[in-house]
Amino acid sequence: MLKALIFDVDGTLADTERDGHRVAFNQAFAAEGLPIVWDEALYGDLLFVTGGKERLTYFFTHTRPDLRPPGDLLPIVQRLHALKTKIYGQLLGAGAIPLRPGVLRLVREARAEGLRLAIATTTTPENLEPIWKAMGPDARSWFQSVAAGDCVPAKKPSPDVYEYVLAELGLTADECLAFEDSENGLRAARGAGLKTIVTVTDYTKAQNLTDALLVVDHLGEPDRPLTRRSGVPFTSPYVDVRALRALSEMRGRE
Repeated sequence: MLKALIFDVDGTLADTERDGHRVAFNQAFAAEGLPIVWDEALYGDLLFVTGGKERLTYFFTHTRPDLRPPGDLLPIVQRLHALKTKIYGQLLGAGAIPLRPGVLRLVREARAEGLRLAIATTTTPENLEPIWKAMGPDARSWFQSVAAGDCVPAKKPSPDVYEYVLAELGLTADECLAFEDSENGLRAARGAGLKTIVTVTDYTKAQNLTDALLVVDHLGEPDRPLTRRSGVPFTSPYVDVRALRALSEMRGRE
C-alpha cells in the first residue's frame, strides 16, 4: 500500500538548474573576480557531478584546472559555494524560478489523502528555504523527513540519501514512490528499491531513464496536460493520488 511520496528538489520540484543554480554560480564567479562563465552547454556537462561543492571541485581539478585560483582549493570552493547559495536563494525568493507544473497541486492532494511526504536531495538545506516559501506558509512542516546536503557521505547516484529517508519514515521501499528528474537521481532511487517517476528537464530528457516506472515532461495540471515520454501506459492528463496508488501496485521496475 502506498504510504509516502519522496521528492528530489532541483529539477523536480522546480526547474532550478539552468536558470537558477547556473546563474548563481556565474554571479558568484563574477563577484570573486574570476574569469569563469558556465554556459548552458558546459553546465549540462557538469551536471553529471552531483552536489554544488563537488561540481566546483571537479571543474577546477578536471575541466579547467588552468582557471583554478591560487591557494588551498577547499576554502575557495566553500567560499564560492556559500556565496552562490546566497545568490540562488535571492533568485528563487524573488520568484525567478517557479515550482514545476503539478507539484503544488499534487503535494496538497497527497496531504489531504493522508500520504506522508519527504525530501531526498543533494542540494544544501539553505536552498530549500525558497522552495518552502513558494509552497506556502508552514510548508516545511508538511514533510516528515528532509534529507539534504551532507546528511549522508555519498551523494547520488548512491542510494544513501533514499535509504536515510526510508529509515526516518520507518517505511519500506514498496510503500513509497520517488520523484526524480535525472539519470543520477533515478539510479539513486532505484538503488534503494524505489519505483520512480521522472519529470525530465531540457538537461535530462536525453539521459538513460529506461529504469523509471514512468517518464513525463511534468506532473501536469487540469489546464496543462502532461506528455508521457516512456514507461508504463498512462493516459491521464495529470498525475494525481489516484493514479499514483495504481502505479504503486504495478509489478515490474521494482
